[in-house]
Amino acid sequence: MKKVANLDEACFAEIDENRLFVPAQRRHPPRILLLYGSIRKRSFSRLVTEEAARILRRFGAETRTYDPSGLPLPDDSEPDHPKVRELRDLVTWSEGMVWCSPERHGAMTGVMKAQIDYWIPLALGAVRPTQGKTLAVMQVCGGSQSFNAVNQLRLLGRWMRLITIPNQSSVAKTFAEFDENDRMKSSAYYDRIVDVMEELVKFIVLTSGCADYRVDRYSERKENAEELSRRVNQRSI
Repeated sequence: MKKVANLDEACFAEIDENRLFVPAQRRHPPRILLLYGSIRKRSFSRLVTEEAARILRRFGAETRTYDPSGLPLPDDSEPDHPKVRELRDLVTWSEGMVWCSPERHGAMTGVMKAQIDYWIPLALGAVRPTQGKTLAVMQVCGGSQSFNAVNQLRLLGRWMRLITIPNQSSVAKTFAEFDENDRMKSSAYYDRIVDVMEELVKFIVLTSGCADYRVDRYSERKENAEELSRRVNQRSI
């Protein structure tokens, strides 16, 4: 059976025009930003993220991956730092994200948390860069399979007002899942990543067209109306 980047071509041949991952009426492919949580030379969270990006492109998405090397610690720089500006621009550009962290001491890494803490704020002026967008979470493990990091990432996703998809990936003994060319071997772990990326693209296709409606909140409409009323009253004085 012919394979393309580990994906069975036959699985895609069965998709007819009515079940395309990216409907033709969309103005652009789903825009997905991928973040990983280690800056080691051979970072397995980066390698898994690269595999995920290949899969997403196979599904018709446009991907960009952020390199966290050089990003300052939270509160250790100003928001005009080049790495901060790059991250914020990418988050604003994206319709969805993939977060992949190693698990260290039973938690996500500091590199992963630093990207999300402070440097990706809930609001940039009048823009809410994460609100209503879609998120997939993954983790890599040096030993047996665990879910501590993805559980924490889910908590962060909810806090950042992201739609976090139900499926997730946790790759155990990740060092054994890559070949000498740093490509992921065919396995149940790889298949799960394909499942997660497929679900992410489908959620983006289903939800991005109604983003403005989904994030329209009573409390914010009330606040905006009160602010407008104050401005009108000030002009009339």
